[in-house]
Amino acid sequence: MGTRHADDPQPYFETHIFVCGNRRPAGHERGDCASKGSEKIRDYMKARVKELKIEGVRVNQSGCLDRCELGPCAVLYPEGVWYRLDSFETADKILRLHVQQGERVRENMLP
Repeated sequence: MGTRHADDPQPYFETHIFVCGNRRPAGHERGDCASKGSEKIRDYMKARVKELKIEGVRVNQSGCLDRCELGPCAVLYPEGVWYRLDSFETADKILRLHVQQGERVRENMLP
């Protein structure tokens, strides 16, 4: 892992939420996050961060995070915690509990 140095600039965002946007051919054995609704959930999370006025958070679409069979999935940094984003309700829980309160949404964490 990288190490922050005392003279490094402060991070621009406190939390990055990377939501997998990978697409594979129909019928692929591992599936893909996009066909499981990741793009709609990403857009929802982006809108909710703005609505809730959560500062220092960036929601981005990523390329393949290599866990599509468990998806739709996302990873939050700097913690490196992975979640299955199975609904808008789960997205709200992650924003409220993980991002705002520093807790975890254990039932949606990926191993």
